[in-house]
Amino acid sequence: MGTLEVGLALMALLFVLLAGGVWVAISLTVVAYAGLALFSSAPAGLVLGSSLWGAVSSWSLAPLPLFVWMGEILFRSRLSEDMYAGLAPWLRRLPGRLLHVNVLGCGIFAAVSGSSAATAATIGRMSIPELRRRGYDERMIIGTLAGSGTLGLLIPPSIILIVYGVSAQLSIARLFMAGVLPGAVLVVLFMGYIVTWSLLHPGRNPPADPALPLGERLRASARLAPVIALIAGVIGSIYAGIATPTEAAAIGVAGALVLSAVTGGLTLASFRDGLMGATRTSCMIVFILAGAAFLTTAMGYTGIPRALAEWIAALGLSPVALIAALTVFFVVLGCFLDGISVVVLTTSVILPMVNAAGIDPLWFGIFLVVVVEMSQITPPVGFNLFVLQGLTGRNIFRIAGASLPFFLVLLSAVVILVVFPELATWLPQQMAR
Repeated sequence: MGTLEVGLALMALLFVLLAGGVWVAISLTVVAYAGLALFSSAPAGLVLGSSLWGAVSSWSLAPLPLFVWMGEILFRSRLSEDMYAGLAPWLRRLPGRLLHVNVLGCGIFAAVSGSSAATAATIGRMSIPELRRRGYDERMIIGTLAGSGTLGLLIPPSIILIVYGVSAQLSIARLFMAGVLPGAVLVVLFMGYIVTWSLLHPGRNPPADPALPLGERLRASARLAPVIALIAGVIGSIYAGIATPTEAAAIGVAGALVLSAVTGGLTLASFRDGLMGATRTSCMIVFILAGAAFLTTAMGYTGIPRALAEWIAALGLSPVALIAALTVFFVVLGCFLDGISVVVLTTSVILPMVNAAGIDPLWFGIFLVVVVEMSQITPPVGFNLFVLQGLTGRNIFRIAGASLPFFLVLLSAVVILVVFPELATWLPQQMAR
């Protein structure tokens, strides 16, 4: 059996296990063990032990549980209410008005949570009843939340960027910096679509509220100050070189606890729930990473990544054609797996061909996250769709339909990222100086 045929057989085994409901981490481990035992002479047991220990003992993973915990704390605080009150008075005259609060609120919350699902759930729980009461178009309410909720994957501190950095052995701090400008571009694109839609459908938004005096708007905006301070403390400390990602994560947790206590959201029950939620999520992610590390090692022994890279190279695809093919591949894969699983499943196989094509792995990480964002709002396994279904009670396909324009906005962001790769590489270059 040839190397590529071995790869197809192992991929078929993986999909059978996943379709049977076996945990992702266990599926990865079983496939890796089968590959080593059946198609190589390496001692599978010894490789299993060394791979798993090497994966879970990596210092690069240290920020992960801290950032997850920070998001869990803020998820249970009054942060979303403060963001809404601070942003809403400034958006009354902009076409689309309070729909922009969804985008900006998700962008701000993404910068302190790192989670797509937590971002969509937190902002949606607060904004959906309010926007419905005011008479905003429900499809746009759902669409803006589904699209901008994905910002939690890209804007630092992004959990999935940490996972990619560990898998690809890249600097977490540089990846965080690489995600800042593309995240800001996405916010602008989402708001631009809302403005365009509102101008084309002027009768589908409610009348504008009376303008507030400048003093009242400034007083309302003061509620944003703690959030902005927390973002500056986390991201700014990394960019300035004052703190490592792990130290910045600790700063974020401490700041989140203080914010939660000051706003009255910190109780013994919320502290316990946040800690347990962070523990469950972190263990799940690390378990998947350990299985993926074992699979990566096993693939190296079987020679599949090298053979696949040689096959892709033989096709003679240009870097742009390769990126186009990978975009389709990741979107399809994201229809069946969550974003973290997509990253850990594919990094070991895809990176050799990416490197062979001369593509910057730092830029590729941002591209990968944006494409995974697209998969978050595609059925049947679009996590943000499930979150919004729970919040609205609407049919999943209706929610997917409302999300389609924002899927296309994300696709346009991929095109912009390909045309202007400096969006992802400029800040890390400045950081290195």
